[in-house]
Amino acid sequence: MTTDDMLSLLRRGLLVLLVIGATGLVAELVLLEHYEDAPQFIPFGLLLLTLIVTAWHWMDGKKRSLRAFQTVMLLLVIAGPIGMFLHLKGNYAAEREFDPSVLGLDLWLEVIRGEAPMLAPGTLVQFGLLGLLYAYRHPALSKKED
Repeated sequence: MTTDDMLSLLRRGLLVLLVIGATGLVAELVLLEHYEDAPQFIPFGLLLLTLIVTAWHWMDGKKRSLRAFQTVMLLLVIAGPIGMFLHLKGNYAAEREFDPSVLGLDLWLEVIRGEAPMLAPGTLVQFGLLGLLYAYRHPALSKKED
């Protein structure tokens, strides 16, 4: 097996991990009923888009599908911190409403431990970075489009 064959196999493995993770996260979001308001649909849309462009690139393997894949991966990396902020903001509002007397460190500990898991949207960042790792120095980037 040549080095190129091994790199191709490794790249395919990264895509499989990405698909397994994205599918699992979609299922988890459904089970958690993560669709109460419009911003909660963003991870659904990005994860479905991830699955679509990954399938397209898996079958196509060309530069255009890889660029679309990279774009979606970048959107995941951007959406993760935004989701973390929204979770934090929601937890803060809930804690202030529940007990307005809690302040300082006690308040922030309750916010961090709140109902919306603050670090959960970081999974989107992980998936995005995994996808960008797949695309790093990908052979399709050095080829001319057909």
